[in-house]
Amino acid sequence: MSAGFMALRSLCGRELTRFSRQPARIVASIGTPAIIWVVLASGLGGSFMLRAMGGEGAGVNATSYGAYLVAGMAAMSAVFTSIFAAMSLIEDRAEGFLQAVLVSPAPSWAMVGAKVFSAALVASVQSGVIILASPLAGVSLDVASVMVALAGVAMMALGITGLGLALAWKVNSTSGFHGVMNLVLMPMLLLSGAFFPLSGASSIMAVLMKINPLTWPSELIRTALLNGAGSTTVWQWGGSAAFAVLGAGLGLVVMGRGRGE
Repeated sequence: MSAGFMALRSLCGRELTRFSRQPARIVASIGTPAIIWVVLASGLGGSFMLRAMGGEGAGVNATSYGAYLVAGMAAMSAVFTSIFAAMSLIEDRAEGFLQAVLVSPAPSWAMVGAKVFSAALVASVQSGVIILASPLAGVSLDVASVMVALAGVAMMALGITGLGLALAWKVNSTSGFHGVMNLVLMPMLLLSGAFFPLSGASSIMAVLMKINPLTWPSELIRTALLNGAGSTTVWQWGGSAAFAVLGAGLGLVVMGRGRGE
């Protein structure tokens, strides 16, 4: 067990070092959501002047669409970070590093844990930049709300990275992986309430949004930032935690079976 934790620590350090040496990933993961935030909040915010946003966005009206988007942009940053983390598995395979890890005594959980934990840490830092900039959109922050929002981001990153690792294990090229992730994750992100609230959706779309696992951490982040940490619900916490555990568990099961464990 101690050898497994030593392998986990070493592999986590490698992932974080790799990230620090790829500034383009930082720009893409933070810059893209920031640009979309500015465009939607300032350029298209007037499209929502005629109706209030109720439901999951309770208390958010047309004049604060930029505030509503903060959680969605933090979620988008976490999604991008998780995709890059999962895609690195394909790069490890192409470079021969993955084969070296597979034949080593290191357990599969150390390999999966290094990917998901480092992705959660990086996602929390990057999304934290967006969250800390949210007062520009009129959001009032306090320590508790920021901590809860970051917890939601971390759980989202854990789930998505685990799911991404399971898919990356079956895909042999980065282009194929991008196609699969766009097919799976982009609809999940669009139906998570990141851009538009559930209250204005049709009945079919509302059902899809409610069963979408990304909806739970997105709503946890939004509720904490807009209404305070004390307004978050057990369902939001439970759904977010379940997604994190199931996503990471899926990655572990798929990679463990592929290794013959």
